Amino acid sequence: MAINTIMKNKPYNVVSSEGSGGDGNPPSSPPSPRRQTSGFSQCRRRLRSKVPLQYFRKYSLAAGIFGRRNIQFLLLLFFLYFSGLMMCVGRFSNFLRHSREPIAIYKSHLLLEKFWHDIETDNSTALELSSVWQFKRRMRVQKPCPVSTARRHLGSVVEVSSDPTGYLIVEANGGLNQQRSAICNAVAVAGILNAVLVIPSFGYNSVWKDPSEFRDIYDEDHFIATLEGYVKVVKELPNELISRYDHNITNIPHLRVEGWAPAKHYLGKVYPVLQEHGVIRIAPFANRLAMNVPSHIQLLRCITNYRALRFSSPITTLARKLLNRMIERSSMTGGKYVSVHLRFEEDMVAFSCCLYDGGDAEKFEMDSFREKGWKGKFKKKDLDFVAGRNRIDGKCPLTPLEHR
Repeated sequence: MAINTIMKNKPYNVVSSEGSGGDGNPPSSPPSPRRQTSGFSQCRRRLRSKVPLQYFRKYSLAAGIFGRRNIQFLLLLFFLYFSGLMMCVGRFSNFLRHSREPIAIYKSHLLLEKFWHDIETDNSTALELSSVWQFKRRMRVQKPCPVSTARRHLGSVVEVSSDPTGYLIVEANGGLNQQRSAICNAVAVAGILNAVLVIPSFGYNSVWKDPSEFRDIYDEDHFIATLEGYVKVVKELPNELISRYDHNITNIPHLRVEGWAPAKHYLGKVYPVLQEHGVIRIAPFANRLAMNVPSHIQLLRCITNYRALRFSSPITTLARKLLNRMIERSSMTGGKYVSVHLRFEEDMVAFSCCLYDGGDAEKFEMDSFREKGWKGKFKKKDLDFVAGRNRIDGKCPLTPLEHR
């Protein structure tokens, strides 16, 4: 009876009294070292004794899968996923590539070889060839500049004496058309400000690298003589004036005028500076005067463009040679000829965002040129440039091979 009472009060003694002879008394001495186990081992042993055998087998199976074979299983799963992805995406990519390759990745030499037979066939019949000339552009009659009212209005914009207010220096940047437009605007602005115009300088373009000056393209003496009585033009600043700025034109007060500025902007913002310093410099000057100006200012544009700007002698001689050649060779076709303007230049190709045969090297070079010339303009979120769409819309410059 006493023994049963002791066992009920101290149940954990059953585990520690194994091998004591079965008398139920506590061991008189510590267990031998061979039988000594840590507390952690004892806990594991107790847990195992309480876990069902069936659950232990399931646990062992799961541990085997995720323990010993998890790497092989994950690799197999990734391989199956990647294979299925390539099968699905590959079909769609081939379909899209087939429909977009001729316009997105434009291989001009391959297309020319492909369609050359069709081109020759179209031009082989008189009917097809004559259809090119069916559209006749109506000639516009050029009206002369109304020079009779020019001198009457000049000087009425600014209430000053007959003496000039100061000297105006401009830098005509851009291509030939932009430069010519800037020269016409410079004469008009000089009329607005009652200023003496210094022969415009040309901005050095990083693409063409053309160091030509005004006298290399236009006849300086003719330009000055034609504008006499309208706007005074000089070839350079007086020595006493430029010496005030250490003979360095960059020291002259420099103004940056907003694009398409109206005449009142020059009267309100530019004229006071000109009065103060006697000379100003505006650069760049492309598109710096609004199209809508008083009639007498527009007259200065007209006189400059159609009378004062005459090409220099070397350019005039070459132009006459080309004109005579066109007349001579087109006489056999009834005076018909085709004039092609090649615009396959680095800046035009970059600005068009079209793709050609250059691959990654071309893309890198064009991206660098866009960033250098137009900063972040082509990275704006609201701009969407697709090379294929640009080519369909006819916005891609043609290569010299395509002009053949």
